[in-house]
Amino acid sequence: MSTEQSSNKIDFILLGRVLSLARPYKSAFILAASLAIILAPLAVLRPYLIQYTVDNYIMDFNYDGLIFMIMMLVGVLFLQAAMRYSFIFVANLLGQSVIRDLRVKVFRHITRLKLTYFDHTPVGRSTTRTISDIETINNIFSQGVITIIADILTLVVVLAVMFSTSWRLSIICLSTVPLLIIATYIFKEKVKAAYQIVRTQISNMNAFLQERITGMRIVQIFNAEEKELDNFKEINREYRKANINTILYYSIFFPVVEILSASSLGLMIWWGAKGVLSNEVTIGVLVAFPLYLGMLFRPIRMLADKFNTLQMGLVASERVFGILDNNSFINNKGTIQPEKLKGHISFEKVHFAYDGLHEVLKNISFDLEAGKTLAIVGSTGSGKTTIINILNRFYEIKSGKIQIDGIPIQDYELNALRSRLSMVLQDVFLFSGSVLENITLRDESISREEVIASAKLIGAHEFIEKLPGGYDYEVMERGATLSMGQRQLISFVRALVFNPDILILDEATSSIDPETESIIQYAIEKLIQKRTSIIIAHRLSTIRHADTIMVLHQGEIQEMGSHDELLQLKDGHYKELYEMQFNTTTA
Repeated sequence: MSTEQSSNKIDFILLGRVLSLARPYKSAFILAASLAIILAPLAVLRPYLIQYTVDNYIMDFNYDGLIFMIMMLVGVLFLQAAMRYSFIFVANLLGQSVIRDLRVKVFRHITRLKLTYFDHTPVGRSTTRTISDIETINNIFSQGVITIIADILTLVVVLAVMFSTSWRLSIICLSTVPLLIIATYIFKEKVKAAYQIVRTQISNMNAFLQERITGMRIVQIFNAEEKELDNFKEINREYRKANINTILYYSIFFPVVEILSASSLGLMIWWGAKGVLSNEVTIGVLVAFPLYLGMLFRPIRMLADKFNTLQMGLVASERVFGILDNNSFINNKGTIQPEKLKGHISFEKVHFAYDGLHEVLKNISFDLEAGKTLAIVGSTGSGKTTIINILNRFYEIKSGKIQIDGIPIQDYELNALRSRLSMVLQDVFLFSGSVLENITLRDESISREEVIASAKLIGAHEFIEKLPGGYDYEVMERGATLSMGQRQLISFVRALVFNPDILILDEATSSIDPETESIIQYAIEKLIQKRTSIIIAHRLSTIRHADTIMVLHQGEIQEMGSHDELLQLKDGHYKELYEMQFNTTTA
């Protein structure tokens, strides 16, 4: 169901789900609702006291009584102000508390989703859901349900007092209300549709900015600044247009309300003056009724806006719940939590497809003994990275069996399994923070001494010490201030410091200079001596000493053996790749 369809009327089931988020803050919710109920009659008390003062003290020239009533009015005013302040504060505190918990819940949920979700969902959209949409949900509590109830109660009390004071004058004053209700309904529907477009345009803009800012290096390399600027101008133009539409409806609606309010006031003065002359209406009533009208028209005018706020909050909550209802998690029913793995890996007739239809891996079977090294080579798209993705259980296989130490990987508790594996990727991702924090990922169980020892073993300690601040050097987002080789060295220290039983290197040396490669190659040799290792590499010179080399082609194992064995194969694919690289290198 589309957002537009689902928001034509208030979805009370969805509203109930949103309100249930306030269950941990039930006392604050009850207090806000109680203050709303008390404020309704209290708001009407002041006009009534003014009416009473005019009729019984001013008209009778009772000075002492007038002073007493003025003091009472001032007291009621301060009491109302204090309660209004308390209501606004508690309602907003409730909303902020709810969305704080909701943000944590959504972020925790996103971190557990399959990588398939991130493969198909723009980062900007998830950011919008986690920040902007959740902030909109806050309005359901601070400006939505409770304030709507408070306004409706105020309307009921005002109408009751008006009719009990003078039903004829009340009917005259309310003669414009049907027109006001019609105008309010039209305004509500128009603004609701406009706000939905605004929310969509915000999401589009966030997604666009996230992608372009992240990929700014590519934009500048290919001199695409002007083209992307034109694209942004178009998105920005649509966003402006959506906001202008909402402003247009407001600029029409509020003058209409003012005209209807002035018309009602004019009718009240005309009829009220006749009533005063005929002794049917007192001067006090004539003074109080304009105040009643203000209290009547203002909530009606604001109710339309608040209903839209409520509906937009529900639209946003539907999008947020769409993430929370996405249960595409990796099945984590395993119970085995080993403190250490031997590292014996076996694949048996494994088939895998990202979309469930087009297989990326076909009938993959191999056996890697503990402590041995497997190198995987093949052309782009042959399925090399997919093998390590399914070994880490980032994706579920279609059929077949994957075992570690003779146990199916599904029987391991997911976090326990991944804690025994470390990966070094070609595209190293570093977070904003110090070098130390990027190595430990803020794991307090890893000491600075352990990090330094690992860095010395890798050969990264010397370069880190030369950075301003050393291990406390602040790395910019994605490591922008470091070279590719420096980022790669940090990722190696990160992998080592967690002391994995299985080490996976995915194109770890493909984008670095020969000098850094020699340092990393030395580190790789020390790392793989004690643990099972899988190395994916384009540079065949880096895998010559692997125990086994697997050659993949279009998702199938084409060749398998040691470096020397594969070179002896006549017309072998590995031999062809090796000779091509060797000839290119020596040419």
